[in-house]
Amino acid sequence: MADFTSGFWSWYIAIPSLAGIIAMFIFATRFSSRKKQPGAKTESVGHIWDEDLHELNNPLPRWWLNLYLITIIWGLVYLLLYPGLGSFKGFLNWTQENQYQKEVATAEEKYGPIYQQFQDQDLKSLVHNQDALRIGGRLFATYCTSCHGSDAGGARGYPNLTDNDWLFGGDPATIETTILNGRQSAMPAWQPILGNAGVFDVAEYVRSLSGNKVDSIVAQKGKAIFMANCVACHGADGKGNKLLGAPNLTDDIWLNGGSQKSIIESIAKGRGGYMPAHKEFLGQAKVHLLAAYVYSLSKN
Repeated sequence: MADFTSGFWSWYIAIPSLAGIIAMFIFATRFSSRKKQPGAKTESVGHIWDEDLHELNNPLPRWWLNLYLITIIWGLVYLLLYPGLGSFKGFLNWTQENQYQKEVATAEEKYGPIYQQFQDQDLKSLVHNQDALRIGGRLFATYCTSCHGSDAGGARGYPNLTDNDWLFGGDPATIETTILNGRQSAMPAWQPILGNAGVFDVAEYVRSLSGNKVDSIVAQKGKAIFMANCVACHGADGKGNKLLGAPNLTDDIWLNGGSQKSIIESIAKGRGGYMPAHKEFLGQAKVHLLAAYVYSLSKN
């Protein structure tokens, strides 16, 4: 990796770039700027069409040549002002990051007060504020729909936000904490420990918790395994643990699918869940509005 970050590559880019510009300038001024002398015979380049149509070696039009020289000078000035010659940053010291930060600061100065006016209002009261929900809905559409869907109904592996089933809790403060700090949960793979038969037995017991019809003998075997290995996260009653993000197994709501095959796969291979933190990216005021909107989805 060090070979690609050494100073050699900077020169490798800068020298050919400058050499190309200089070569084009010499070519334009020395070989293409000649003027046709009055009465001089124009030479043919040897290309003939339709028996008598000759291609002549006439000088370039002056306006075209001047325009070409302007583009060469423009390119050189651009490379001196902006980064383009290897590690040379340009005299303006412009970077994409600096421009982005300026745009963010400008937007924050212009739109920040709009979000800030709701910052000190209670989340439960914001549920009845149509202006706040409208702004929160736009924030959701911009930052959350790629995972949770435009209708907030979720997808396989991404929670439905319109029901009352919450992995980490659905009260306003917890929702806001989830968006601010993100969440991460993991279920280990049990196939290496339980084997195929053990995974199947546990899956049948788990299915029985949500009211599915299963073989009672198999479910009893699975219950013994469940009590020995799964209660630490899901509880003895299978209703989960919001502190860990362990789902409730009794409500027939499944994050990764509730079919027999899906449940077996979840137990055998394990599952992982991750939601990024939005505190640094969006800021407290925007997250407050976003949390109010998400909270309102399950109330409507």
